[in-house]
Amino acid sequence: MDRKEAKAVVHSAGDGLFIGITPSGHAQVLETDSVRASAATPMELLLVALGSCTAVDVITILRKKRERVTAYRVEVRGERRDEHPRAYTRMELRHIVRGHNVSEKAVASAIELSVTKYCSVAATLRPGVEIATSYEIVEESE
Repeated sequence: MDRKEAKAVVHSAGDGLFIGITPSGHAQVLETDSVRASAATPMELLLVALGSCTAVDVITILRKKRERVTAYRVEVRGERRDEHPRAYTRMELRHIVRGHNVSEKAVASAIELSVTKYCSVAATLRPGVEIATSYEIVEESE
């Protein structure tokens, strides 16, 4: 099995703020004070990570299938345990696809392939987190 290592660094910026540096060198401010809410929390970024990971897969697959998608977004909801550690137990991905005669079969297939085969974030979260998916196709007027 081939392994690739990645290294991120997180610096304390004081007062509950942190600066995360990704393995590719990008800075991300993180927040731990939910009242101040001046930046994303680590758990919020986990929702964004899952949503963006699957979104890249789905839109790429739909373009390869030559579907006429004009707009696309993923809404991600997470349910967390009440007790510590307050881990996510379930995440729901809702894909909203807007376009011209977009195939329902193509959308369902792209989502399934992403969540079960291609999305590394989903693979990392399973089996501890239930991942549910749904979609909506909005027909764009010509």
